[in-house]
Amino acid sequence: MNLNQKINYDKVMMKMVQNWQTAGIRPKILLHACCAPCSTTTLERMTEFAEVTIYYANSNIHPRAEYQRREYVQQKFIHDFNEKTGNHVQFIAAPYRPQEYFEAVRGLEKEPEGGKRCRACFDYRLDTVAKKAVELGFDYFGSTLTISPHKNSQVINSVGIEVQQFYDVHYLPSDFKKGNGYLRSVEMCKEYDVYRQCYCGCMFAAKQQGVDLSQIRREALAFMEGKDGQKEFPEIRFSIDGIEV
Repeated sequence: MNLNQKINYDKVMMKMVQNWQTAGIRPKILLHACCAPCSTTTLERMTEFAEVTIYYANSNIHPRAEYQRREYVQQKFIHDFNEKTGNHVQFIAAPYRPQEYFEAVRGLEKEPEGGKRCRACFDYRLDTVAKKAVELGFDYFGSTLTISPHKNSQVINSVGIEVQQFYDVHYLPSDFKKGNGYLRSVEMCKEYDVYRQCYCGCMFAAKQQGVDLSQIRREALAFMEGKDGQKEFPEIRFSIDGIEV
């Protein structure tokens, strides 16, 4: 692939899928998900040809209560999706370390949405996913971020391809918004009653959009009262030889 030219990453992925199916392979993929809405149609599609584990690694999300709400909703969706479809998607949650994110984007705080700060954020999260994929023996790592019409899939994929050069694991190119993927995600959110957030997650974008983060925090805390995804959905936790990672 010539990264200086616009690439149809959906076609690239489908060519890879064709090769797997010809060889009778179902690869193990660690798929970063920023939220449940972005994982909806992505899982519907990917579980046809791969064993998928969702990695919720998003220390960019602010405030903490909103991070926890999105983590819970992600777990509930996986649970409901598995029950409805008979799949066995698993889930891993990364520690919430916002200071790491702030360090990754230091000096880029005033960049516009979609600019250099976003690229640095993609790099920080995809590096985290690649590292975990190597640690746990996955064949590929990837991200659901490309389903969003507000995210540049060319940038996301170029970052993923760069990150894979530093790890012994392959990056899965994608553009999940293709083929009406985003519209299908909206439909699935209605079908599964999935919470759809009003901002990507970081405090900088939220402020640029005029989002009231204090209100978001209050709503998230109220939503999470009495909820515990780890206790409610134990069957989706990723484990090796019965030991949760």
